[in-house]
Amino acid sequence: MKGLQVKGLNKAFGGLVVARDITLSLQPGDRTALIGPNGAGKTAFSNLITGILKPSSGEITLDGQDIRRLGEAQRVRAGIAKTFQITTLFRQLTVRENIRLALLERDRRALRFWHRTDRDPKVEAEIDAQLAAFRLAPLADKPVADLAYGQQRLVEMAMTLALKPRVLILDEPAAGVPSSDSPLITDAIEALPKDLAVLIIEHDMKLVFKVARSIIVLVQGAILTQGTPAEIAADARVRDLYLGAHHE
Repeated sequence: MKGLQVKGLNKAFGGLVVARDITLSLQPGDRTALIGPNGAGKTAFSNLITGILKPSSGEITLDGQDIRRLGEAQRVRAGIAKTFQITTLFRQLTVRENIRLALLERDRRALRFWHRTDRDPKVEAEIDAQLAAFRLAPLADKPVADLAYGQQRLVEMAMTLALKPRVLILDEPAAGVPSSDSPLITDAIEALPKDLAVLIIEHDMKLVFKVARSIIVLVQGAILTQGTPAEIAADARVRDLYLGAHHE
């Protein structure tokens, strides 16, 4: 079966249960948001998928292949990539240089310091494509440290997409981004490759309801409900637990 399949996933630290019998499917082209109150287990779930944590029980497969024994780097190479809530960029390097490093890491050439990598036409063409896709071309030669925070998040997304994942986990892509820059993030998500499976972990409900086609609500490590944005917005339990009574 294509895509990411999770079945009966459990994780506990002693008496603390952070994942409780989670079953879900993420198919190519899906745009799914994972929401829930603080402490619901969203980060733990993403860490189980990316290999940072090992499940106590349950199954995780990618395109029908069991990936539970794969480490973080192996899962990235298998096709699962995640952006982080706090940007992990080389701030003194330019935007172009950051994306180049991601490409070289993907191709396992990042440590070949004795090779000139800035003259490889294939690498540079791919960098240009990523710059164009995220509207970063005018900023290509600027140090990341000089960019606005929203622009830095775009660089991080471009670096992650350079890894050519089949499943992309966006970990709070709007976190720390001023509201004036939030359209940058929304537009970037909407422009992601159509065949890419995307899981968005986010607290910004405006962003969630704009870009997600389905929403999963996680509470105390378990799925409370899942459905379309309209179904989730109409669910009284969700409004009481997370969205708030005044959500429209």
